[in-house]
Amino acid sequence: MRRSHTNYSYEPLPTTSSHDGLEDENERMTEHLKDKIYALKSLSIDIGQEVQYQDKLLRGMDEDFERTSGSLTNSVARVLRLSKGSHTYYILYLILFSVVIFFILWVTLKFF
Repeated sequence: MRRSHTNYSYEPLPTTSSHDGLEDENERMTEHLKDKIYALKSLSIDIGQEVQYQDKLLRGMDEDFERTSGSLTNSVARVLRLSKGSHTYYILYLILFSVVIFFILWVTLKFF
């Protein structure tokens, strides 16, 4: 009695045609979900391959930097050893020669 006064009514049980409609909708949504899962799976595989490639490049760069660092350290040690010697005017000539060469290159590239 109370419910009739609030305009509330029970919905009838689904018939077979509406049940088939729900079943078709579920199948369609399942296929749509499978497509999305496949796209995400292929995207994650591509991301993994890209990460591996970038990691390989970074490791190669790290090795190159380590080798360069060793060469640079040896060169600086030789220059320091040379500067401690009694013939420091050779270093002055080397620095002046380097400055002149860089100036000539700069003028050549800037104005020609």
